[in-house]
Amino acid sequence: MATAYQIVTESIIKQLESGVAPWRKPWRTEIPANLVSTKEYRGINIFLLASQGYGSRYWITYRQAQALGGSVKKGQHGSKVVFWKIDEYGKENKGTGETENRKSVLLRYYTVFNLEQCEGIKSPDTVRVIPPIEQCETIVNSMPNRPSFEQDSRAFYRPSTDTVGMPARSAFDSAEKYYSTLFHELTHSTGHPSRVGREGIMEHNPFGSEDYSKEELVAEMGAAMLCGVAGIESRTLDNSASYLQSWINRLRSDSRLIVSAASQAQKAADYILARAATDSEADPKGETEHETL
Repeated sequence: MATAYQIVTESIIKQLESGVAPWRKPWRTEIPANLVSTKEYRGINIFLLASQGYGSRYWITYRQAQALGGSVKKGQHGSKVVFWKIDEYGKENKGTGETENRKSVLLRYYTVFNLEQCEGIKSPDTVRVIPPIEQCETIVNSMPNRPSFEQDSRAFYRPSTDTVGMPARSAFDSAEKYYSTLFHELTHSTGHPSRVGREGIMEHNPFGSEDYSKEELVAEMGAAMLCGVAGIESRTLDNSASYLQSWINRLRSDSRLIVSAASQAQKAADYILARAATDSEADPKGETEHETL
């Protein structure tokens, strides 16, 4: 009987052979704006706030939250925004004795909180509630030796600090897309020497290089396998196949790539699920498929 891994892998290969649509980033990033003034932040403030990875684009000061009858949730940490404070003053010109108008320009900052960090405040956004999926949460929480997590505007795995970065779940269009992305980054993390270990994971591989492309294949196939185990593959498989196609096109010269990547992805998924390789997943000599390629 085919395993969930095998079913997903075969489905991906079938879709790759038939052609798929371009992959799209499954989370939203909008220009941050102040909730009270509705004005969009400018300059460096866009990067300071958008990089926090919240689902809401709106920000507010502590006093503004209180004035609106709401409050900042306990334990929340604010983000800094900067502005130029310009003051005009008069200064006597010692040569002429006349008073000249001068300006002082100082860089100041203040603290703001994202609307998701507050309570009791009505949002101008259409409320998007992205509830967790219990089976997916179980997979994430049960992973042994998990990497550390941080919220960010990007989804990434940083080997040097063994850290997975993710936007907030509310920034995604659906819970399924959130978990598919999270599974992708967790699969990357299994390449760390403290887990399964994969050659090159700790090295810098330029975007588009062969090693980079192979690792992306492993990560996305591992994510697809975990989605299959969680029962959400029907809503994520098209997206995974589309993403994989972009890397397959770079590596057509390696006819064994998809099989090798699937084997590595299965090892990663097994680790995340705290499973040992079963007899059906190994060859007659007791070696995994990857080891015999």
